[in-house]
Amino acid sequence: MSWLWAIIWGLVLGLIAKAIIPGKQQIPLWLTTVFGILGSVLGNAVATWIGVNDTKGIDWTRHLLQLIGAVAVVGVGDMLWASIRGNRQRA
Repeated sequence: MSWLWAIIWGLVLGLIAKAIIPGKQQIPLWLTTVFGILGSVLGNAVATWIGVNDTKGIDWTRHLLQLIGAVAVVGVGDMLWASIRGNRQRA
């Protein structure tokens, strides 16, 4: 069951990250989910490192770090995806 929640949370974080990042991202939905999961793992690692991964009540700091991680991973992943696929737009 934890894998199902990881996929759902990754999808939600990935979609929020895509909404935060300006412009149109060219990554497919499945890759958005994978990047959201990776961002969540990255955010959890940072939360553990700074000691805020397990607090009483809702872990707002951990969730914020997960979102920041998802934004970073989706942003970098989109650039890599676009360069690999050859769809890089010139500014």
